Amino acid sequence: MPNVPQISALQAARLILEQAGAPLHYEEITKRILVQGLWQTSGKTPSATVNAHLAVDIKRKGSASAFVRTAPGLYALNATPVGGCIHSEEPLPYLASPSASPSAQHANRLSNTDAAERILETSVSRQLHYREITRLAIDQNLLDPAGKTPEATMYAQILTEVKRRRQRDEPQRFMLLGKGMVSLAKWQASGIAYQVDEANKQARDKLLKHVKAMKPYDFENLVSELLLALGFEQVEVTSRSNDGGIDVRGTLVVGDVIRTRLAVQVKRWKSNVQAPVIQQVRGSLGTHEQGLIITTSDFSKGAREEATRANATPVGLMNGEQLVDLLIQNEIGITLTPLQLIQLYTPAAGTV
Repeated sequence: MPNVPQISALQAARLILEQAGAPLHYEEITKRILVQGLWQTSGKTPSATVNAHLAVDIKRKGSASAFVRTAPGLYALNATPVGGCIHSEEPLPYLASPSASPSAQHANRLSNTDAAERILETSVSRQLHYREITRLAIDQNLLDPAGKTPEATMYAQILTEVKRRRQRDEPQRFMLLGKGMVSLAKWQASGIAYQVDEANKQARDKLLKHVKAMKPYDFENLVSELLLALGFEQVEVTSRSNDGGIDVRGTLVVGDVIRTRLAVQVKRWKSNVQAPVIQQVRGSLGTHEQGLIITTSDFSKGAREEATRANATPVGLMNGEQLVDLLIQNEIGITLTPLQLIQLYTPAAGTV
């Protein structure tokens, strides 16, 4: 990496946002700062430090700040700061352009998702196959081509970001159009794909609300139906008077050889499940049984740590979002309607 002079966290954030030309989450800003070696800290949570610097600068300077918060955790450059320009305490360092030396070019390579965003923004077509995105990113020296499966890595990271942002209820960068086609979410705000995605989100929310409103016994029966759909046998809702905390039991048989006995406790709760519940389920397991807790809410950090505690029987955890995912995949409580979207074939993209 070239010897880049150290600057303040705010100056580094400004430089990163200038490069991006779009709002970024403070964690992404921090990652790019550290990758380019613009700023260093001995703290264990650099992203929290950058977030604090940005938040304090905006609070202190108001409209005179070089930054604006566009959404929770998302920052952009202030287009019209007081005075008509963005001030800095000292000149920013020179960063190598794509025509610079090989070592400088390597320093300016982007993450897979940032490279995908750059390619899509500069493409004539507003949707590209992930293989074509990867090829163009490598051709433009935005990615390191040394990996054995750059296309698979590209698509996996796009999928991971979409899932993570959905879980955090953050604005999406990408829109998945099926068959490996990817577009930018900001372009799909009025398209068919966007409308379908929004309708699906509303259906997911309604399904989760419906499950949360179920009577306890109906919820247990729903879980038993899901286990049957997943291939479990001998599924039964246990006796309410003598279940030892277990609500549903079943056996998964694989090839008539492997038999896994599962003991499930269901929690139709609004609050997060805590560690003592994990301990209770573990203590209720029979010989050779695996434990699973399914809740309509989520699990505390302590509960997740207890579930995987060393030298203790692991207990599987399934939260409300994961439950809804499986219900949808197995068409329990919902109906999947196939839709056909006619698109022009792009030879360079190929087919999945």
